[in-house]
Amino acid sequence: MKQFQGKTALVTGGTSGIGRVTALALADAGANVVITGRRAPEGEKVAQEIASRGVKSRFVRGDITDESHVKAAVDAAATIGNGLNFAFNNAGIEVTGPITEATVEQYRTCFDINVLGVLLSLKHEIPALLKSGGGSIVNNASIAGRIGMPGAGVYIASKHAVIGLTKTAAMEVAKQNIRVNSVSPAAIETDMFDRFTGNRNPDAVGYMTSLHPIGRTGRPNEIASPVLFLFSDAASFITGHDLLVDGGLCVP
Repeated sequence: MKQFQGKTALVTGGTSGIGRVTALALADAGANVVITGRRAPEGEKVAQEIASRGVKSRFVRGDITDESHVKAAVDAAATIGNGLNFAFNNAGIEVTGPITEATVEQYRTCFDINVLGVLLSLKHEIPALLKSGGGSIVNNASIAGRIGMPGAGVYIASKHAVIGLTKTAAMEVAKQNIRVNSVSPAAIETDMFDRFTGNRNPDAVGYMTSLHPIGRTGRPNEIASPVLFLFSDAASFITGHDLLVDGGLCVP
């Protein structure tokens, strides 16, 4: 029997990158998976990939900053199987530029997606998990939530907020059989990494790689595996924790 057979998971931002790979890993482990995102063609394609694993799948198109969309996605996940068991709050964007050039629009867009999106997800996921008897939530934070980084002040602040939300939510539901944790990746080879490095400019890629003592950047599956671990019974005594998955970047 597969590890998550008969369970159901929700993955926000599941149309590409870490979200897509994690959704497929959950399906491979036997879970039904509902994914959300703004890009319908990509979302429907991923949903088909998930279903090809022999589990139930659905794509719910929506904006993570719109509470009605978030509720619709949670409701879909709660009804596709026998209730919601896991949620990976993965949707997020990056904003770069020095603090002196930051705009109100940049701040609001970044915080609406990265912070409000997680807050709204938690707001609706927790009651759904309670109806299922409990479960596990993982928020996708970042090493940006642990350190300072010149040229990314707004993004840095938003990811610090995600870790703060994670710890607070974990404390609020700790006695209700719900665990809430986060993962903090370093540079992972996704579309976001491409944008950070100017479409993989060799100098930028070389610099980013040099920051990781392990000698390379990460891959999406190297985030998916820790997420599944945090969902699993092997992590049953872990809550309120931010798991660094960073190739040693935050060690020095």
